[in-house]
Amino acid sequence: MKKIWLENPEAHDFPAAADYLDLLFEDQEVKRLVKKMQESPTIYKKAKDILRASNLSLLPKTNIHVKENLSKVKKGKKMSPILLVRDTPHLIIADGYHRICAIYYLSEDQEIPCRLV
Repeated sequence: MKKIWLENPEAHDFPAAADYLDLLFEDQEVKRLVKKMQESPTIYKKAKDILRASNLSLLPKTNIHVKENLSKVKKGKKMSPILLVRDTPHLIIADGYHRICAIYYLSEDQEIPCRLV
């Protein structure tokens, strides 16, 4: 599969992750997690493993955001890495849930770049 991922998350991904994490953690913890995401190296994990660890369901191909991401891939546009937080017992997808679902439909074994804290 051709290269479909950017090397690093886009600047707007971090505030999006913070907005979501703000629902789960106190403000200081959100700031700490986002700072760690910005500083963490990018690693690669399979789409199927990220979904399993997050305990989230695969969104349907008909979901508007999944469709948009599949369209991006088809057009050769690169997508941003996924932002993840380890929170026992489940993984939190702080930003990139729709991108993971889109890629899963292309190949569940697709390696996805991630920032994991």
